[in-house]
Amino acid sequence: MKNILYYIIAIVAFFIILVDLPENFKISLPLGGQKLEWTINPPTLNTKIFGKKIKRDFKTKYGLDLKGGSRLVFEADTSSLKSEDVNDAIKSARDIMEKRVNFFGVSESNVKTLKSNGKYRIVVELPEVTNVEEAVKIIGKTAQLEFREEGSASAKFASAPAILKLNKSTGVTGKDVKRASITFNPQTGKPEVALEFTDKGAKLFADATRRNVGKPVGIFLDNMLISAPTVQQEITGGHAVITGSFTLDEAKKMVLEINSGALPISVKLVKQEIVGPSLGKEEVAKSVKAGVIGLSAVILFMIMYYGRLGLIASLALLIYGLISFAIFRLIPVVLTLPGIAGFILSIGMAVDSNILIFERIKEEQRKGRDFEIANKVGFGRAIDAIKDANFTTLLVAFILFNPLNWDFLPQFGMVRGFALTLAIGVATSLFTGVFITKYLISFFYKEKNG
Repeated sequence: MKNILYYIIAIVAFFIILVDLPENFKISLPLGGQKLEWTINPPTLNTKIFGKKIKRDFKTKYGLDLKGGSRLVFEADTSSLKSEDVNDAIKSARDIMEKRVNFFGVSESNVKTLKSNGKYRIVVELPEVTNVEEAVKIIGKTAQLEFREEGSASAKFASAPAILKLNKSTGVTGKDVKRASITFNPQTGKPEVALEFTDKGAKLFADATRRNVGKPVGIFLDNMLISAPTVQQEITGGHAVITGSFTLDEAKKMVLEINSGALPISVKLVKQEIVGPSLGKEEVAKSVKAGVIGLSAVILFMIMYYGRLGLIASLALLIYGLISFAIFRLIPVVLTLPGIAGFILSIGMAVDSNILIFERIKEEQRKGRDFEIANKVGFGRAIDAIKDANFTTLLVAFILFNPLNWDFLPQFGMVRGFALTLAIGVATSLFTGVFITKYLISFFYKEKNG
């Protein structure tokens, strides 16, 4: 059983080291008068799991203050809404825009709402994104999908273009679509957009096609006619296909817009800008230097004051850093300076756990107990205090992160970045400070006694 545990630990450790590999790290070795050079990068995941394609890289993501990016400010038109519906509409628009940002491929972006002089605005911050026009097209579109049929049959519409004849809603809209996906026509090879309707939507669509057999049904996106196929027969089963002369990229955008939902209110872009790093490279380097100096001072103190135990605590601290950094890349966490501050603060929590444990062990040794018994009793007595301290910190981190988006709590990206790295660091420090440290003490002291 122990051997299996050792194998599991070795596999996990190897995976953590792979994820933590530096980016673009160049190695050069002299060999026979020549140089062997290669570049190290963290691995990239590109596979299928349960039929779903997963593509991820494990590179460090940086926020606007460290890397720069884009900031978009949209103003919402609430003139047609009742006053009691405004807050719900703004919140819904914000959530949909955040979903579109995720589809756009930007993780941990900052999407927030602001109110100034009676006007509601939605601010979108996109780290490392400089293609502002493309982002605006995807994030700020209203994206109203609607199926229309021929309306009035009066003489004045007899010679009207198709788009004017198709002026009556069938009752089927984007809200009735469960999922959109890209398919390819087996005969022409052209991209198409396949729609899967909800139960209600399937019934509405079947009714619409039944009453329009032999007639066109128009598919409109944001009041623009995408296609108007002639219905050959009633379509049941809750599926339909949008065909047209669009490219693969256009089909992808259409799928994105349909899947992310329609904005409940219209918005217009009032400001867009490319944001450079608010902190210069020099300031970031100074911050990293300060962190290294602080960490080195902590390790030196632990070794000088606790000797062998301090050395073990320092090793546990190194393991803690590797695990935390791997988690940051796996999620991934977009690192901002406040986020780095939260991580450094959690290092103090990790050391604090070891100090509590070591002091309890020394206290038991002063009572005349040998180290093995003092170690067991010390861990047992320290664990309650450690759990309480970490739980209260995690509670504060939860409040600052505000995952439920409560209006009376902060919703700003940098505050959330601080809270997230603090929570991950504290949870990891609880694991390393108790379990890893305990294992290392047992291992090294058994080796010593052996």
